[in-house]
Amino acid sequence: MNPEERAQSDDVFMAEALRQAQRAYRRGEVPVGAVVVREGRIIARAYNQVELLKDATAHAEMLALTMAESVVGDWRLTDCTLYVTKEPCPMCAGAVVHCRLQRVVFGASDPKGGAAGGALNLLQFHGLNHRCEITAGVRQDDCAAILKAFFAERRRDPSVSPARPPDPSADGSSN
Repeated sequence: MNPEERAQSDDVFMAEALRQAQRAYRRGEVPVGAVVVREGRIIARAYNQVELLKDATAHAEMLALTMAESVVGDWRLTDCTLYVTKEPCPMCAGAVVHCRLQRVVFGASDPKGGAAGGALNLLQFHGLNHRCEITAGVRQDDCAAILKAFFAERRRDPSVSPARPPDPSADGSSN
């Protein structure tokens, strides 16, 4: 796949991750969505469900990886790519390394807590047994916008669950 085709493909799969993030937003969860792709096909989709499941590990990435492992029939996801709307945290990055994912593509960076180059880089840490290719900033503006809207709404009224995520197609932005 040439770089232009890869960028188009990344945009399409990130759009699905954004749809998952919108599902999280509507349910009052931090709006992060993830999809796992194998051989050009989505094999797993998930969104954050920490509050719903009362489980601190129920991040979109973790749920998508578990689903993908089930689909593949193995814990090794060496020929898969994870698309996620926000840079993975250390827990999720650790799981990605253990699953031996080929590539991670994310939208919004997390300079304070991200583990794919933001605060640290576990995905390419020299002391670990596996390193992933990283593509950052795919549909970055759309991915950041949904997070900003969610937290702005929460700051205004912490007792109310956000109801409507911003529509990334409304302004035609696709960064």
